[in-house]
Amino acid sequence: MKAYAKEIEDGIQDLIENNCTIAYCSPIDLEITDEEKAIALSHADARDNDDEQVDLYYLSSVLVSSGWNKNDDVFDPQEMWAARSTPEDKQFNYMHDEKDIIGHITGNYVVDFGGKSLDGTVDWSQAGSPEDFNIITNAVLYKSWSDMDLQVRMANIIEEIEEGNRWFVSMECLFPNFDYALRNSKGESKIVAREEASAFLSKHLRAYGGTGKYEGYEVGRLLRNISFSGKGLVSKPANPRSIILNDSQSFSECKSKFITVSSIKETTMSDVLQKQLDELKAELAEARLTNETMKQEMETQKTEAIESQLQTFEETISAKDEAAASLESQVTEALARVEELEVSLASAEAAKEEAIAKVAEIEKAAALEKRVAALTEAGLEGEELDEAIAKFEDLDQETFEFIVAKMPPWLNKDKKDEDEDEDKKDEKASKADDELLDEEVDESEASAEDLEEVEVEENIAMAEAIDEDDPSVELRSTASDWFGSLLKSTANLKK
Repeated sequence: MKAYAKEIEDGIQDLIENNCTIAYCSPIDLEITDEEKAIALSHADARDNDDEQVDLYYLSSVLVSSGWNKNDDVFDPQEMWAARSTPEDKQFNYMHDEKDIIGHITGNYVVDFGGKSLDGTVDWSQAGSPEDFNIITNAVLYKSWSDMDLQVRMANIIEEIEEGNRWFVSMECLFPNFDYALRNSKGESKIVAREEASAFLSKHLRAYGGTGKYEGYEVGRLLRNISFSGKGLVSKPANPRSIILNDSQSFSECKSKFITVSSIKETTMSDVLQKQLDELKAELAEARLTNETMKQEMETQKTEAIESQLQTFEETISAKDEAAASLESQVTEALARVEELEVSLASAEAAKEEAIAKVAEIEKAAALEKRVAALTEAGLEGEELDEAIAKFEDLDQETFEFIVAKMPPWLNKDKKDEDEDEDKKDEKASKADDELLDEEVDESEASAEDLEEVEVEENIAMAEAIDEDDPSVELRSTASDWFGSLLKSTANLKK
């Protein structure tokens, strides 16, 4: 069963998800009237012409009763009627051990609280829309066993059953969902659908550790889509609350009013205050009417007693006026508080949207920075880097990483080689300068014209040497051609 956010917050998630079954114990019914026996016989598949088979022991018990039981589980008549046939042909085991089968369920039938049989072959409306009824199950135990230990055990069980107050039958009820049933002190019932907005009511259910009360209402668990599974023979339960007999109070969904969460949560205070205000206004109107009557009597009788009563009524009127004004002020404050909360909620939503936008912007900037680093590492720079960033902007990260991985390694290597060539050129130029300086020192007597000629020739030699050793021009041209081809391929992929 799904647990809603409020149920998880209230710490009852495990109880909700793991508590989808109810085991009900009923006493074995051996003393039944002739009329009840006739009804049972008419519905028992294991009997032929009302004759009991000697190797079978027959049991009859109340499976469940419609209405609101003592555990605050509510069985709606229509839900029960729809599940009336689900117990048939199910196993009858010993102490709910499915490996220890001691009998089987032969059938079931429906009777009202007065014991009158109802037609279980038709739907609920055709049966007269009954509200108070029981589902009775018939079952048999196997008396004959070839294993002597099992034979002795069954004989003892049957003997203890007939002694009474020792053995019970237990039927497990399955339900995948539930709603909330509310009942006030006047017995008026309402139904609230279980959903995200109403899930706060679950913690008030007795089945999940609550008190079974909320804002002056009894809160019950209205079981939905119920089904009855296998039956077990069990010893007397240690907890008497698990014994559910016919002590259920009538409940009918069709006679209950469906209400929304707002009517029991958001405006509960306003409803109570408004009710008190209406009562005070009615009392005030009555008091004023009485006051007018007393004034007329005073004018005719002019007695001291009447004047005293008039004063008392006037004081009462004043007090009630003050009380009415106070209640009206409380109602106004409550409504203003609701409006403030709505404004706060809208503001919080706007702040959330702004924060999401800022985070997206930061993430985009971080992704761009990461891509620039990856392309730089791959050997791109300057205009080529800017062009690549622009071209790859709309690519997803997986495609971008694929393209970067496919870039030829010589792009980065060429850059490193170019740096090394530059270092060599600088070193060579420095060496040439040093040699030229030494030559100037050694040939200090040389003329200025000779020195200029030597320097020009040396520079020309250096330039020629640099041009001959530098492959960067050819490599840049090759890289540019490859990168242009890659950008065209990327454009085709995007199209």
